[in-house]
Amino acid sequence: MPVKIRLARHGRKRYAYYHIVVADSRAPRDGKYIERIGSYNPNTNPATIDLNFDKALTWLGKGAQPTDTTRAILSYKGVLMKKHLLDGVKKGAFDEAEAERRFQKWMEDKEAKIQAKKDQLSSETEKERKARLEEEAKINAERAEKLAKRNAELAAEAEAETKQEEAAEAEEATEETTEEAAQEEPKAEASDEETKKEE
Repeated sequence: MPVKIRLARHGRKRYAYYHIVVADSRAPRDGKYIERIGSYNPNTNPATIDLNFDKALTWLGKGAQPTDTTRAILSYKGVLMKKHLLDGVKKGAFDEAEAERRFQKWMEDKEAKIQAKKDQLSSETEKERKARLEEEAKINAERAEKLAKRNAELAAEAEAETKQEEAAEAEEATEETTEEAAQEEPKAEASDEETKKEE
């Protein structure tokens, strides 16, 4: 029975995550499988991979063939490197201690690369966040400036209107006083004429 290490799709539409399974190659993609050995979530950055290292190594040793994507995942996690070193031990190229030492060195280098990538991503996101905050601060300052200018214009308009109203009221008051004075003058003239007649 040809056995493959492959991915079984799960999750909702446009947000898939995968189980890493060992299955018969004739079984449907999301159908029956022999054993689940891990999971793979490509939606995070970097992708989240949870893998049972020993089971994956055992199945590779038994002759299970990984698909292209699972081969990349197994290579990323160091399973293929470990298998390669164990094959070297079987052939007598070096002993198990040397194989373990080489594997640990390879894993340290790999972890350093992964950590460097995570640090770079976090620094980039921090830079983007700072740039967005600066841009927002600029926009807010421009808005505040526009609002202050508009408020100053409105205050000037209101002041001009109050001055015009005061001027109009003053004019009305002067007109009223002139009208009253004009009405009083004929009365005064009439009283003068009356006094002249009496004389």
